[in-house]
Amino acid sequence: MSIEEHYRIRQVHIYYYLEDDSMSVIEPVVENSGIPQGKLIKRQRLSKNDRGDHYHWKDLNRGINITIYGKTFRIVDCDKFTQVFLESQGIELNPPEKMALDPYTELRKQPLRKYVTPTDFDQLKQFLTFDKQVLRFYAIWDDTDSMFGECRTYIIHYYLMDDTVEIREVHERNDGRDPFPLLMNRQRMPKVLVENAKNFPRCVLEISDKEVLEWYTAKDFIVGKPLTILGRTFFIYDCDPFTRQYYQEKFGISDLPRIDMSKKEPPPMKQELPPYNGFGLIEDSAQNCFALIPKAPQKDVIKMLMNENKVLRYLATLESPFPEDKGRRFVLSYFLATDMISIFEPPVRNSGIIGGKYLGRTKVVKPGSSVENPVYYGPSDFFIGAVIEVFGHRFVILDTDDYVLKYMESNAAQYSPEALLSIQNHIRKQEAPAPELDGQQAEEDPGVRDLEALIDTIQKQLKDRPCRDNIREAFQIYDKEASGYVDRETFFKICGSYQLPVDDSLIKELIRMCSHGEDKIDYYNFVRAFSN
Repeated sequence: MSIEEHYRIRQVHIYYYLEDDSMSVIEPVVENSGIPQGKLIKRQRLSKNDRGDHYHWKDLNRGINITIYGKTFRIVDCDKFTQVFLESQGIELNPPEKMALDPYTELRKQPLRKYVTPTDFDQLKQFLTFDKQVLRFYAIWDDTDSMFGECRTYIIHYYLMDDTVEIREVHERNDGRDPFPLLMNRQRMPKVLVENAKNFPRCVLEISDKEVLEWYTAKDFIVGKPLTILGRTFFIYDCDPFTRQYYQEKFGISDLPRIDMSKKEPPPMKQELPPYNGFGLIEDSAQNCFALIPKAPQKDVIKMLMNENKVLRYLATLESPFPEDKGRRFVLSYFLATDMISIFEPPVRNSGIIGGKYLGRTKVVKPGSSVENPVYYGPSDFFIGAVIEVFGHRFVILDTDDYVLKYMESNAAQYSPEALLSIQNHIRKQEAPAPELDGQQAEEDPGVRDLEALIDTIQKQLKDRPCRDNIREAFQIYDKEASGYVDRETFFKICGSYQLPVDDSLIKELIRMCSHGEDKIDYYNFVRAFSN
């Protein structure tokens, strides 16, 4: 309490709550008042006399004194809501009074006396004027020239109140550095030392004005210029808005640019795959270059599920300069689920060529495609007359099965006009009547003639029975290689499931003529006898 203060007038707000007739007294908080302020009397019902009567809103009015717990309060005015409420209840309010002011508080509001100091620079004035005002600069220290050096980010604080400098290091998450916030404690930084003070033991003693000719000031920190502090060169690339405003008002510098110091990522290196070694598929071999532990290439599962067990079969011949290859026939099977091709050569007796599997399931690359972007054969590349090159061997497609015709009819958009025209011409040739020969008939293989006659006889015998078109599909499920042959055990198992009369003499003869070796049966010709 000051000696000039003899008494104090305290201004408070009295609140009356109509819901329960309770009251509270609140004193507004005044900064640096030196006394506890805020809630003087908490909300409660207050007694107005010794008999225990409580204050009621009828007892309150402007220009009266009320005593609460031995303290007298003078009510000088009320708010608009209180005035309207009391007047509506028939209470005549006294005229408002002026709020009494505390003389000591008003005395403190008077301006302080101005003292003129004899010195040229007043440090106290600087402290009072620039207290809590700090210039903030963003800088980097590029130490990449040294071994294991890197580029670090720092924040430089310049305190205007005493011209001290502080450098803080910006830590990033998981940067692997110790969490020391300060690179340099707050201190004055010498810019130019006295000639005789270069060997001054600065690590032991503090530097005074006698050893320094010039200190760092605010004008030395400019955005876009390097700054050397304690042997480290910092490059200032940005500052905060307060610093920009200060430089504009103090030095007239209004164009402090922000320099982009973000690290530009190097352009991605193009991953070059080694040349294809010829083993397996190109996609499988490329997985060894993408990961240390190779993973299987992704497959189109929806395509595999929709085209499961769907195979396109074609009859082809080998285009070869050797005469012994001219009569060879091959069955090309294209699997829609995996886009793979398999080639099977039906065995021919006494041909001197061992038939069987000619090519297992694999994807075949079109000639002329690059190794980086291989283009595989698709369903649209297979039509009558097309030439398919498979690993240096050229096959010419001669015929197709009925399923291929249905597939091409339902997916005509993906086929070229040339492919569709070839199928139409092929169907016309099959439907055209055979030309009459002048006394000469084409020679036929006796075995083929007997087989066709037997199939015709069986079809006439089973004419009254219902057609079994799904017999072929049952055989194709077990024929994984699409070779046209199944083993005898599987053959009789399927015949038993469809209740085919295999004990009939004609059926036995058909089985004998369709047999190949001791364990294989050609189900293509066998099924023809049961298809009307």
